[in-house]
Amino acid sequence: MDLENKNILVTGGSLGIGKETAKALVEKGANVLITGRSQDRLIKSQQYTNAKNIISFDISNIADISVNAKNCIDILDNRVDVLINNAGTGVRRDLDNLNIDDFLAVYNTNVFGLSLLTKEIIPLMKERKGGSIINIGSTASLKGYKGGSIYASSKFAVRALTQCWQAELRPFNIKVTQVNPSEVTTAFANKERIERSEIHNKLTSKEIAHAIVSSLEMDDRGFINELNVWATNPF
Repeated sequence: MDLENKNILVTGGSLGIGKETAKALVEKGANVLITGRSQDRLIKSQQYTNAKNIISFDISNIADISVNAKNCIDILDNRVDVLINNAGTGVRRDLDNLNIDDFLAVYNTNVFGLSLLTKEIIPLMKERKGGSIINIGSTASLKGYKGGSIYASSKFAVRALTQCWQAELRPFNIKVTQVNPSEVTTAFANKERIERSEIHNKLTSKEIAHAIVSSLEMDDRGFINELNVWATNPF
């Protein structure tokens, strides 16, 4: 795909992977709309990325998904070439401390909100007989770990969704890719949403942005179904 002048929606675009991906896409000439919960962070991200548009909403508010999706579609003039489902959250809980509130907080963002927003965008892609969806998963979607019951299971669910959508949407020339970052120095799971400092042997958001953009730029005759990104030597 030639990204110049493509309309691209990036959720969770105010920080981290979403912010760096938006910047990389703008540099390729794309028209980027970024979403996020904080208007103030979105404004700062827009200044950093030069994204064309921003819109503030919380993807975990399931009841408002349809309205917020319509607002995004209107801003992008009824054409969405690429949807990047990046918004995500997580908590660490041992089995003894699991509770429904934490499950719902994570699943409403990582699974339910992601799915329902995608449902609203898909008709536009089907009508144009093409498009790309990037789901940001995690290496936690490949293997569970101690304390990962909630977060890892949500990303396992995203992986299943990705595979189901691939099967459903390939006949419409719609590509669905899952990108699985390993540990990245972002504000993820930080209540104050303060981004962590870069560590020389850990991944940064820029490596994930590079992977996303590279997968999108493949010729339309092919697509990458899943892409795992690991730090070379984090030990």
